Amino acid sequence: MKWSWKIGEFAGISVYIHTTFLLLLGWIGVSSLLQGSSLSVALSSVGFMLALFACVVLHEFGHALTAKRFGIKTRDITLLPIGGVARLERIPDNPVHELWVALAGPAVNVAIGALLLGWLILSRTLQPLTALSVTGGPFLERLLMVNAVLVGFNMIPAFPMDGGRVLRALLALRLEYTRATQLAAGIGQGLALLLGFIGLIANTLLIFTALFVWIGAAQESRMVQIRSSLAGIPVSRAMITEFHPLSASDTLLDAVALVRGGWQHDLPVLQEGRIVGILTRSDLIAALTRSGQETPVSEVMQRTFQITDSHEMLQVAFSRLQACACHTLPVVHDDRLVGLLTMESVGEFLRIQSTLEATGSGSPDARSARA
Repeated sequence: MKWSWKIGEFAGISVYIHTTFLLLLGWIGVSSLLQGSSLSVALSSVGFMLALFACVVLHEFGHALTAKRFGIKTRDITLLPIGGVARLERIPDNPVHELWVALAGPAVNVAIGALLLGWLILSRTLQPLTALSVTGGPFLERLLMVNAVLVGFNMIPAFPMDGGRVLRALLALRLEYTRATQLAAGIGQGLALLLGFIGLIANTLLIFTALFVWIGAAQESRMVQIRSSLAGIPVSRAMITEFHPLSASDTLLDAVALVRGGWQHDLPVLQEGRIVGILTRSDLIAALTRSGQETPVSEVMQRTFQITDSHEMLQVAFSRLQACACHTLPVVHDDRLVGLLTMESVGEFLRIQSTLEATGSGSPDARSARA
């Protein structure tokens, strides 16, 4: 994710912090000082926010490490002002696995809350809830209550919260996966309408929550429908076969000529017929500003990149394309570059498929088989 800095790594999973999160910490500290609080109180407010987000990171690691047990990798975890985001490579295919992955995050917050409660009881420092407020009260007791709120909020049965994935997993034990997703999304959107109505009467913050839930449910349903439409279809059906590669010995001036004359976001770089790198448009522009037009492509291209095989299933390649920071997946077969897969080419394939199905024509391959 852009504007993020790596702050650590655990179990092979990198943790990043986004710039906006640092701005949030600064805003909390400055706001506290402007309200007349002492420096120690302002630092305490910032410290509490850091402790809260440490709990959020542990929540995300609950998802990530449980997914790892089922063979699903997590690319990274990023801290944002709205919470943490763990980027899993894919959704578990088995509903039981998805159920465990979804429950693992809230379970971590339950465990943290239990440990805090145990300590407060043993140390005899537990105070009545009336002593707490949003910004005031004992540090550990406030942290205990925040973890309880995180559990409650995340278990709302609506996407993109964990509760929506728990609901989908339970439904998928009985129903086809796409149907289970649509039903769970519908329930989530119904809940969003209820929250929005309550928000009009009681609290405008609920209106924004309702909008967040509505959009999340729609996106999840749409994404699962796309993956379902791509199942059983090889990459070769959706890849671009007319493309312009670069040679490793070419210059940035040669790359500029190809970008100006075409539509490619990223340019594959070949050496002796094999792909050795990818030159992205953003890297090209940055290098032109920094180094000039005569710089060899080999000095600017990305040497670490994702690829797919023309015989690989489109559903798997699409998930990889979503997960990586690239716009293009080179398609190879027998170590030879045979095409490019982009979001645009997948979208165009789906539009053509939808049109053919709507007109009753079927897919081109199906028509050939009937003939």
